[in-house]
Amino acid sequence: MKEWLSQADAARLRGVSRQAISKLVRKGRFRTLVIGGHVFVHKEDVIGRGGERSSHNESDIVLSVKEILAEAPEQDRFAVFQWLRETRKIHPLEDEFGISANVILEAISRSSELTKRGIRGVIAEAVFKAEVVDGLENWHDVTPDGDYSYDFLLSDGNREISIQLKMQRLKSQRPMTANEGYKILDSSYWVVETQRTRGGKTNTGNDTRPYKFGEFDLLAVSMHPSTKNWSDFLFTVSDWLIEQPENTNQVLKFQPVPKRKDNHWTDNLLQAIDWFFSNEKKKIAGLL
Repeated sequence: MKEWLSQADAARLRGVSRQAISKLVRKGRFRTLVIGGHVFVHKEDVIGRGGERSSHNESDIVLSVKEILAEAPEQDRFAVFQWLRETRKIHPLEDEFGISANVILEAISRSSELTKRGIRGVIAEAVFKAEVVDGLENWHDVTPDGDYSYDFLLSDGNREISIQLKMQRLKSQRPMTANEGYKILDSSYWVVETQRTRGGKTNTGNDTRPYKFGEFDLLAVSMHPSTKNWSDFLFTVSDWLIEQPENTNQVLKFQPVPKRKDNHWTDNLLQAIDWFFSNEKKKIAGLL
């Protein structure tokens, strides 16, 4: 029985009230043993594995506050939320802009669709960096400062690979189908717009927005518009993209994107990197 504690002993050991332990028992936080109608709790669960409280466990204060708020009326929970927002900033951008996050978000909500499209692209880049790039073991982000035809440059110490990241295209707040970009594209595909954000003209009058083949190695597409999950990306080799009929050196503006991975698109960046270095020659599907 040495491994089992009464709730009173558990409270003394954790420095909290017996009522707090009883609430944790009801929440299923501890293993329990019932003897003669008395509920005992496992000592390891009270003090944490290895004789110390686990750093992953929430403090008793946090647990108690959550329990109180869970039972509180909505207006009381909102009042606590407002008080916390007044006493703690949630992002350094509030200091940089000199305004609260609420006002920043309100400004975004009032902005044009073009502005929101740009913000979605920035969010996709941040998620890609945090959830994909930073999770790679042998590849590291070596993207230089400046404006390049790629968004990310990765290196494994011997090789480099450049990645252009684009958002799956929306139209009227819904995912745009490929045939809405060009009638020659399959309507069962989504679409991504692959051209520079800013337009311009060369000295000879040519449009500078289209990408040329070779300006980046992989195309990454955020699939959030259709999946509603910022962690969803599809990748393909840039040389596999469809070329412009009138200029085969340039990438077609609208590219068909499958609704799930296939033989031309993968949701695994390392597989896309392997595809690129295999030098396999083919074109993505979706062209009628």
